Amino acid sequence: MPEPTKVLFVCVSNRGKSVMAERLTPTVTDRIVASSAGTSARAGAQINELSAQVLAEVGADGGHHQPRGLTEELMLAADLVVVVGTADVTAPAGVDLQVWNTDEPSHRGIDGIERMRLVRDDITDRIRALADRLE
Repeated sequence: MPEPTKVLFVCVSNRGKSVMAERLTPTVTDRIVASSAGTSARAGAQINELSAQVLAEVGADGGHHQPRGLTEELMLAADLVVVVGTADVTAPAGVDLQVWNTDEPSHRGIDGIERMRLVRDDITDRIRALADRLE
């Protein structure tokens, strides 16, 4: 069996979508080793409370996450960098970068826990599709 693909998920704050992707990945596949970072992550911040709640609903642990800032070193260490949402990322030469324009239910007037469930499910589907492409 080949080595798992190292995927770095990136969003703006590293408190929501990228953390959800990181923590959902092991519930979907063992073909990917996931990590996450944010373009504007702040030290001492916590995971978005609703993100943690919807992760727990599907057996993924969102607790004890400490947001971290995106660095060139993190991108170079990954096999693939995936931007989850609208973060502005310029990858160094040689880094494979994908952008997932994830569903944003708030544009349709859906907020709160229902919004986060829809985001979670969209990210889960995208992880499954990525794992299928890696086979």
